Amino acid sequence: MEVVYEDNHIIVVNKMAGEIVQGDKTGDKPLSEFVKDYIREKYNKPGNVFCGVVHRIDRPVSGLVIFARTSKALERLNKMLREGEIHKTYRAIVEGHPEKPEALLENYLVSDGRINKTFISDSRNPEAKLSRLEYRTVERGDRYTLLEINLLTGRKHQIRAQLSAMGHPIKGDLKYGARRSNRDGGISLQAYRIRFTHPVSKQPIDIEIPSIGF
Repeated sequence: MEVVYEDNHIIVVNKMAGEIVQGDKTGDKPLSEFVKDYIREKYNKPGNVFCGVVHRIDRPVSGLVIFARTSKALERLNKMLREGEIHKTYRAIVEGHPEKPEALLENYLVSDGRINKTFISDSRNPEAKLSRLEYRTVERGDRYTLLEINLLTGRKHQIRAQLSAMGHPIKGDLKYGARRSNRDGGISLQAYRIRFTHPVSKQPIDIEIPSIGF
């Protein structure tokens, strides 16, 4: 587990592709439990350790995840997340080359929990939610393009579904139309930068890790 930032109130971890942030029906040990183990060992805290999950990223996605070490920090971070005050920037390697080097994508999305997949829908569908993201081209290869993505809304599988609908699925993302899987079983999508105001000190936090690339 790679901790990239920590203080008395928050811990930010660089999640590996394939890890789950929070426990699910698989029964696999989630990242939140590894964080608890880390806190327990480093700070010699016997017994139960508080670790609040602020947000999640999909299992096959890598990158930055915030955890709260105190209930006060968790409450404030949850409020910031609802109000769009936590800004996540992603990098994705997609198949092919988008026609526009940068653009705003707007789609209505519906998620089907039975198969854990999100679909493009019609605005008249009462369950559909407007989803928006901005992308720009960082680098082009022979068969792939590296994009930087700013999420303007936070829907389930939003980046994966919208890029696939554009005709450029994320490399390795078989669920959303990629031609082949990645060797590590993950997909080429990374939350590589996160910006927010510290929930207690009110200082600006801007954390960035090395970006994925070709």
